[in-house]
Amino acid sequence: MSQDIKGDESLKPVTSAVVGETKTVDDRALDEAAKYLANHEEYGPMTPEQEKAIVRKIDAWMIPLLVFCATLAAVDKVEIGTASLYGFQKDNGFTGQDYSWLGSILPLGTLIGLGGASFLVQKFPAGKLLATGSLLWSIVTLLYAACRSWGGFMGLRFVLGFLESISVPCLTVLVASFYTKEEQPPRNGIIFAYFSSIFNGFFAWVIGYIPATAPLLKWQYLYLLTGSINVLYSIFLLFFLPDSPMNAFFLTPEQRYHATQRLAANRTGIANKVWKWDQALEAILDVKVWLIVLFNIIINIPNGGLQAFGSIIVNNLGYSPLVSSLLTMPFGVVATGGAWAFSYIAAKWHNRRALTAALSLLLPIFGTALVYGMPQTNIPAQMVGLYFMYFYWPPYVVGISLIQANTAGMTKKAVTYSLVTIGYAAGNLIGPQTFRSNEAPKYTSGVVAMLISYCVCMLILMVYWFVGNWQNKRRDRKYGKPEEVREGSMEGFVDATDMKQHNFRYTT
Repeated sequence: MSQDIKGDESLKPVTSAVVGETKTVDDRALDEAAKYLANHEEYGPMTPEQEKAIVRKIDAWMIPLLVFCATLAAVDKVEIGTASLYGFQKDNGFTGQDYSWLGSILPLGTLIGLGGASFLVQKFPAGKLLATGSLLWSIVTLLYAACRSWGGFMGLRFVLGFLESISVPCLTVLVASFYTKEEQPPRNGIIFAYFSSIFNGFFAWVIGYIPATAPLLKWQYLYLLTGSINVLYSIFLLFFLPDSPMNAFFLTPEQRYHATQRLAANRTGIANKVWKWDQALEAILDVKVWLIVLFNIIINIPNGGLQAFGSIIVNNLGYSPLVSSLLTMPFGVVATGGAWAFSYIAAKWHNRRALTAALSLLLPIFGTALVYGMPQTNIPAQMVGLYFMYFYWPPYVVGISLIQANTAGMTKKAVTYSLVTIGYAAGNLIGPQTFRSNEAPKYTSGVVAMLISYCVCMLILMVYWFVGNWQNKRRDRKYGKPEEVREGSMEGFVDATDMKQHNFRYTT
């Protein structure tokens, strides 16, 4: 028995404060955090110094663990473009739209996998589920090296997408399980960063030095290298990635208690394994959820295209495969730096997250227009425009923080995160199809699709901001100004949705 568990292990009754009631809450309605706090030794109020120390320790462990997991998963998905620099398409006899379909089949697998993913994320610990999924999709990555047919690669890409359907929901749940609403955006900016281009470019550069006399083709070594690294890291995660502050081994018993208690103010809970159909229905009927789903579809049309064709666009400017691999590395620097900067602004600029994301879209619009408007012979302008195109990533990351902050109830969160990931997958499925092989090197259809996507996304974000503010004002009129969660109460850990909590106000 843990030393911080009370001698009396029976759960104490918890008074509901969700809608101003005083009745005892049914055990099935309690979040796991409420049960944890009720059955563990109580500590005095947390001081600001203690909270800073707890957040620093969580950052020191969780951010590196999640960053490398998310990055290596992304590398597995996008290195098809890097492999193309080393003859991947030619060696396997691809023609016409064969390569574009390889880009689209992976998100199709994700779309199909998300039905089960929402159930798994709600039923199983997020950390263990993410580590297990990572191990499985890493093994699939290793199998690429043994495949030499278009049909075989289509099958592998589909399975990879199917397995990776749990990655974004798990990562989203983990961030929401460790951080307050105000802390989430800058952490999202780091964890959902675009480090994959940096890693991918470096791995491709290393592979470029393998001699042509080597027994395997260069792109085969690329998949063997990245797959092996990811398998080893996934095994490490199985032992060291916690599911929530309640089982974070790097925190002391008192720190686990305070790290859990401080999240009550989120009013979104941490974990509850009871599936509630009324919460699932609420997620499906929530207009804000569908606005973000639509936003995710459209913002990821450019993502799908650039993941598959970014390296090829650079190569078409006349650079060698070795130089092209190095020139793709700044893609990650731009996207990651932009995501962190705009996430920081979103966290500091109160209730202006949607507006921040909308303003950030001006940068990829500029980049796309520059690439399309300048002649191919103007290499510096083409490269500057291409780098600016990767600023499409910051609004996507800020959008994730809106869903984290505004969704309460574990079943509703599971369904919502899966719906949002369906949007991500749908956009990535569409994106590669907008790049037509017969339009190289300008890819007019892809560029036009990007420009339209960015403009529509700005409109969607403004509608989201309006809806969220309108709902907050309506709640103020109906229930009065929201009350803060009382120190030591279970109020923030009853498994109720945001719509059922009279004191819940939406972050816009």
